[in-house]
Amino acid sequence: MLLNFNVKAQTTIKKIDNVWTLMVDGKPFEVKGATFGYDKHVEHYDRYFKDLNFLGVNTIRTWATGKNTLKLLDAAQAHGIKVMVGIWMRHGRPGMEDDDSFNYLEDKKGMEVMYNGAIETVEKYKDHPAVLTWGIGNEVYLNMTTDEEKEAYSILLEKICSKIKTLDPDHPITSVEAWTFGLEWWEKLVPSIDIYGLNSYGPGAGVLASEIEKRGIDKPYVITEFGITGEWDIKQTKNEIKVEPTDQQKYDAIATGYHDWIKNKPACLGVYVFHYASGNAFISPWLFTHHKTMYRPQYWAIREAYTGLKPINNIPIIETFEFANSNYDSGLWIPAILKISDIENENLDVSFYYNQRTGSRKRRDQINPLNYRATGNGGYLIQVPKEDGPIKIYVNVKDTYNNVGIASTSVVASDKDAKNRTYLVPKARLPFYVYKDGDDLPYFPSAYMGNYKAISVDTHSKNDVYSGSASLKISYNQVYDWYGLGLVDPANDWGDILGGYDISEATTFSFWAKASNRNVTAKIGFGLIGKDKPYPDSAKKTIEVKLTTKWKKYTIKTKNLDLSCIRSGLVIFSSGNRVEHQIYFDDVVFE
Repeated sequence: MLLNFNVKAQTTIKKIDNVWTLMVDGKPFEVKGATFGYDKHVEHYDRYFKDLNFLGVNTIRTWATGKNTLKLLDAAQAHGIKVMVGIWMRHGRPGMEDDDSFNYLEDKKGMEVMYNGAIETVEKYKDHPAVLTWGIGNEVYLNMTTDEEKEAYSILLEKICSKIKTLDPDHPITSVEAWTFGLEWWEKLVPSIDIYGLNSYGPGAGVLASEIEKRGIDKPYVITEFGITGEWDIKQTKNEIKVEPTDQQKYDAIATGYHDWIKNKPACLGVYVFHYASGNAFISPWLFTHHKTMYRPQYWAIREAYTGLKPINNIPIIETFEFANSNYDSGLWIPAILKISDIENENLDVSFYYNQRTGSRKRRDQINPLNYRATGNGGYLIQVPKEDGPIKIYVNVKDTYNNVGIASTSVVASDKDAKNRTYLVPKARLPFYVYKDGDDLPYFPSAYMGNYKAISVDTHSKNDVYSGSASLKISYNQVYDWYGLGLVDPANDWGDILGGYDISEATTFSFWAKASNRNVTAKIGFGLIGKDKPYPDSAKKTIEVKLTTKWKKYTIKTKNLDLSCIRSGLVIFSSGNRVEHQIYFDDVVFE
């Protein structure tokens, strides 16, 4: 079948016999969606979209656009999948995403940038046939403090939505919020929204219809994120750690919940299940379709919800996972009480991990491997890690089909050294790359200093690379004055939020560097935030180097430095010195 990419599709909304219906080119379209987490994996788009077809997914949701959006839309169209195209709006305070903090009351220039960006996105993609609807913002009201800010955001949102209507009458506008936090503001100040996008997890999704009706709202809604109840709503705890739902509960929430809480609600157009993605952090076992590329119950549950078909191969069953006591000293080897089975009777591979629920966000997200050993009779011993306080322990049971069952419990570990740690940040595993090919950077280039307006940064420079596929390129477009740049964690923070990494085991810090011109001198190293801040770098070290026009390796010894909290992984200071120039970095690493 030949697909015509030159004829855009028209999406409309109709209310027929008191039931809201989404129409695509005049035909009813029930949203059977998934949020999409593989936007960076362009080379695998074809495989992912074929897989989404297999699951019965007919639309995906993104949160924002980027350099791969056109390719994503093309791939989606080739497989008959529609896209809710996300248009990102900044949050008013540090929240679940990006640790952003935007002032909607004062930053007029920033609001203009968001407005222009939204309009440019619509103008660029409105004629693409894969576009289903525009999804503007995500949980912005949730991440605001005052009503004044919410009102200012609402006014900007209406300005954007009303302009989009004049530019693109063929696609409805959705704005997205957590639960019902946006309804009051949308109803009062943003009439140009066509569909209310509501993120809701667990049984709460079934209550949305009555919440809409109770408010007298006569607009359709779509559930823009959905899955098992998230940690934020869990009440049950063990050892002060929220008890995670079982794999069976995760499956049922989607496979059964779709029919009980979502489908056939008169005002509900459908759902986007969160999250078609793979990961290796705290959220991954809880809500993703894949964990470390292995299939999770959520994957198969989406297929049953949308197609009625059971799994081709079942996730291993973990019937029991616990420990005899709650309190243990670090270093002890303790027996796990574990009972597992598999419907297909495949060989099962067992492994153990742990997670902290205290400290910086990245520490709370990190899942760490545990030392363990088999006892020879089907049992396992795990070694309590050098941590102090409650820890969450996971068992992963993988079958030969690449399914993985995951269960968790918790214990309280005791360790004197860990108890005395000043900053609770994630432990880095060596070698720890500050920069390598520009993907998944642990630190973000956001600390601009000096004549910062003359600096431009390219984290994926392709024109001059030492190794791999990209290098870090810093351009200084001025012939005088000094400048500085820091790659920091969290982004856009100068020591007010806990961040960074524990790199204590590293003995060297090294980097490859070069300059575009001769006689470019720079101070280069790590550590930027001083002790006058609540959360400083635990150590700072720079060296002054005269860069050449050829790649050269530079090394700083770190064995005697306190690397327990390095929040500025790379810092550079230089000056114009009568010439514009570029400095390139590659393979920046602690070892």
